[in-house]
Order: sequence, then C-alpha cells, then structure tokens
Amino acid sequence: MLRLTTLSCALLLALPMAAETPNNTLTEEERAQGYRLLFDGKSLAGWDGDPEVWSVEDGTIVGSTENKKIQANTFLISNGVYADFVLDAEVKLRNHNSGIQFRSERHAGYVVHGYQADAAAGNWWGSLYGEKTGRGVIQNGWKGKGETVVKRGEWNHVRITCKGDHVQIELNGLTTVELDDDMSKSGIIALQVHQGDPMQVRFRNVKIRPL
Repeated sequence: MLRLTTLSCALLLALPMAAETPNNTLTEEERAQGYRLLFDGKSLAGWDGDPEVWSVEDGTIVGSTENKKIQANTFLISNGVYADFVLDAEVKLRNHNSGIQFRSERHAGYVVHGYQADAAAGNWWGSLYGEKTGRGVIQNGWKGKGETVVKRGEWNHVRITCKGDHVQIELNGLTTVELDDDMSKSGIIALQVHQGDPMQVRFRNVKIRPL
C-alpha cells in the first residue's frame, strides 16, 4: 500500500499543472463570448478621474484618499456608454465605502449619478444604490445575502448584468439583487471613492460583454 501511495504521488507531481489566467487578460472563451477589457493592467487608458486620487499599482486600479481630502464622492469614469451588458470586476476594499456605477450619467468635477453596485466596510456589499438619485438603497442585497459571501479585506468578484429593464448583481457567485427597474437604460461605468475618512479601494479584471 505504501508503494502504491508513493507511486500515485509521483504520478500526480509529474502531471502538468493547469496554468492560471493572468490578471487583466481574457481567456479564449471570454474572447469568443465577446468580452473586452476595460482595464489593461498598466494604465488608466480609457478612464478619466482625479489623478491625485486614482493610480495604477501592481496591476490594480487604486483609489485612495490617504494624501488628499475630498469634499464629495469622486469617481474614475469610463469613456464608453453601455446599455445591455455583463460587467465583471474584482474589488478589494480596505476600509470605508466604494462601489461600481453603471448606466450612470457624468457631471462636472468627476461626479456621477445613477445605479451603483455598493460596497462598504461591514455593510452594503451586494446592494443596489441610487447615487445622487434621491432613491437611496434601491434593493438591499446585503442582509442575508452579501453578508454571507463577502470576503472582508480580500478580493471579491462582482458581476452586474443589465438587459432592458432587468438588473442583476452577483457577489462571489451569489445573486444578491434582481429586479426590473426603468430608471436608466444606458450610461457610463465608473468606480467610486467616498468622501470622509481616508480610504483605499482596488479594482482588477474589469471586463465587459455587450448583450
């Protein structure tokens, strides 16, 4: 039995390991599905935001207010406008509050309003919020949902699907929000840094598939 176990281990060690897909790249399957990267892993090309808040570090988009106190929520805003799509991103929140805007409208001063897939330390992960819409939390995806799967201080996978009036948010594979809502049919994608305490948030593997 010992010889068989040793042999089995040797065979396993000899097998080639499946290569992990590098961050900020697309698999062949994703390319075939029509995904495209919104972040190249090296620069903020295709995005617009306050350069004192947003940067790229170690293949991640970093939003930080450690060195700049902001008076209002500020956003890194995509150059494109999107209607029906699947948006994937990984988010690591160190502290405070962040989120991903979608089907939103841009205003002067890196301000946006519209739908937000929310993320906050100890709360709101997986929820749908209406940034500057007067609606507040549109659907609570935290209670009994996001709170059960969020990885605090680690990378979390967020998927946002929009088709017509239908909006769905998934957090680490769990559907936390699903509803029909006609507030907006298209708009920009944007990443949030919240006013208040000095904070930091990171994003990587930001990709979109038009539907």
